[in-house]
Formats: sequence, C-alpha cells, structure tokens
Amino acid sequence: MSIQNSKIWGQLLVIASVVVSLLWSSVHAEVPVIEIEIRDHLFFPSEVVIPADTKVKLKISNLDPTPEEFESYELNREKVISGNSTTVIFIGPLPPGEYPFFGEFYPKTAQGKVVVE
Repeated sequence: MSIQNSKIWGQLLVIASVVVSLLWSSVHAEVPVIEIEIRDHLFFPSEVVIPADTKVKLKISNLDPTPEEFESYELNREKVISGNSTTVIFIGPLPPGEYPFFGEFYPKTAQGKVVVE
C-alpha cells in the first residue's frame, strides 16, 4: 500500500469515527421529562411549558383509583392510564403554540395544555 493510500484510509477512519460519535450522541441525548399527575380527575400541573423543536417525555401518574384517558387532538395522542399507575407519552418536536389535552372520562374537569415556546 502506498503512502498516499495510507493517508486516505487514515482520513476516512477519522471521518467515520466522527460520524459514529455524532450518531451515538444524538441517539443517547437526554430527552426532557415533564411529570404530570392526575388527582381528583384534574391534571397537576394543568399547564406545562416545553421548548420548541424538542422531543419531550410526558410521565403521567394517575393517582386516582379509576382509569383516565389522556387525549389530545392537537398532539395526536390518546392513551388510557389505569388507576394508580404511571405511563409515558412522547411528544414533539413541536413548533411554538398551545396544544390542549383533556381526560376523556372526565372532560369537564380534567383539562390542560402544553405551551411550546
């Protein structure tokens, strides 16, 4: 192998290691976690603020003994959360705006929104 070929292979190896490192970092980047509780058929907090263009994990704990369904047409999410249990829903990345959600089983009381800034 000539010296010229060795240099090219060395450069390709450096480029490949940088690409692998960047991919590894993006896969293992921390996703922000927002915790929401359901108590007495209400969401606490009822309003959460998240950064624009960022994937977020909503960790929703239903402290009531009865099930509730997290529903949002704007977020395109729907999930039943059994009583006394916790679930995770990923949302985003989203553009700035307000995204309402509600509890399908108690829609008059269980209401909230995600504000994206």
